Amino acid sequence: MQNGSRLAAVDLGSNSFRLEIGRVDHGEFRRTEYLKETVRQGGGLDENRNLTADAMQSGWDCLARFGERLAGFKPGEVRAVATQTLREARNRDEFLKTANEVLGFPIDVISGREEARLIYQGVAHMLERSEERRLVIDIGGRSTELILGQGMTPSVMESFRVGSIAWSKRYFADGQFTRKAFEIAEIAAKAVLDEAFDAYHPDNWDVAYGSAGTVGAIGDVLVAAGWPQGVVTQDGLDWLLEKLVAGQSVDRLRMLGMREDRKAIIGGGVSVMRAVFSLLGIESMQHAAGGLRHGLICDLLGTSNTVDDLRINSVQRLATKFAIDTVHGARVGNVATQLLAPIISDPSCSEFAKRDRFLRKLNWAAQLHEVGSHISHSDYHKHGAYILDNADAMGFSLSEMHRLSLLVLGHRGKLRKLEPMLGEEGLAAQLMSLRLAVILCHARRDPDLEGMTLERSTQAPYFACLTTRIGWAAAYPQSAYLLKEEALAWQKTAWPLEIRGL
Repeated sequence: MQNGSRLAAVDLGSNSFRLEIGRVDHGEFRRTEYLKETVRQGGGLDENRNLTADAMQSGWDCLARFGERLAGFKPGEVRAVATQTLREARNRDEFLKTANEVLGFPIDVISGREEARLIYQGVAHMLERSEERRLVIDIGGRSTELILGQGMTPSVMESFRVGSIAWSKRYFADGQFTRKAFEIAEIAAKAVLDEAFDAYHPDNWDVAYGSAGTVGAIGDVLVAAGWPQGVVTQDGLDWLLEKLVAGQSVDRLRMLGMREDRKAIIGGGVSVMRAVFSLLGIESMQHAAGGLRHGLICDLLGTSNTVDDLRINSVQRLATKFAIDTVHGARVGNVATQLLAPIISDPSCSEFAKRDRFLRKLNWAAQLHEVGSHISHSDYHKHGAYILDNADAMGFSLSEMHRLSLLVLGHRGKLRKLEPMLGEEGLAAQLMSLRLAVILCHARRDPDLEGMTLERSTQAPYFACLTTRIGWAAAYPQSAYLLKEEALAWQKTAWPLEIRGL
């Protein structure tokens, strides 16, 4: 990033939406503006896990205001992500369609572990350099992230579906603060977090840090009452619990340092915080200045591992975990990208403006196209698509993993199963290249591609034309037969394939 470049991070949290804007100053990010709105979208999920109309409208209104502030920013200067609420929402695509438009930039719904990575990155960036072993905790509206790390490197990351909004709705829905309600809420939170005990045992870390709103809200109340600044202790939590029980209800609660917008969710936040302290043996927690949006800025700055490096590592981990034939995956990837390259060089198609991105993602899909073969030989493409749709892969958003899953699902078999998604030219071109590469590599050896090209067709109504040299079909009759069958399959779509030379 050049000196003076503008950067912006947008965090669509379950409780608040945040926008951080700043400029690059000699390699460092200097904040110039910070906007926060309490949208509380996490409370807008109905019993069917759909966002209500009011919750969606509140989110759109906030993002429209953010979008006005981001007018003039370039795509590479802004990163926007959404977390647990939109991970859960069944109608998130409906919300995101309008949200992307009003914000003016694409919003990535990220997995829990990717959120944890970004949180740790943001926290570590704001701390002094140290070799201490860190436990970073982020209690959000609907999820809690726990991360172990040292320096700038996280080592263990997990996200749990427990948070201040969710627990307040479930255990303090009537707004009453009773000792029994707090006991039940804390026990329930421990039940969700119990599996974290071994990995995040006190022997595995030196200092605990708390990030985001819940620790800040609790810390503000404690400081106003005379407790030390920048730290939350077990004694402080015990004192706060007694004050909340004495206050009896949200309506009657009067405490210095507690904002009005925090009263409705403080019960759930304190319950989850106490559960974390008790389960992991925490006596005191330092308040960390950094968080998710600072991690996004680090990615934009390139001060951490680049996102592509993380994606490459994620693909390699999946390949190793599911015992993929990596040599064959690389072979198919090389052929697929070689076939796709001429098509996306066409300057008339705006979808292919980011040529390298299209090639990289196709290559990753090719490397993982057999990820389901460890489960089933005949239907491995279906199992592979399921694995990718449900895998936590660092560096990837959920939408990016879904696109990889579609390519893996569609790399063999009938195209009809992908018909609703094949309206996008970019996906069709990637899928065609992948399917052709799988066919050409069917013997699991490097194919003879001399004189073979895949180009945009000049002959209507064909979309693409695959040309082979004279004599190729006679030399490889099985491949020629499979290519003819493939051309027939594409004839039934909006992207007909013509093959010449067979």
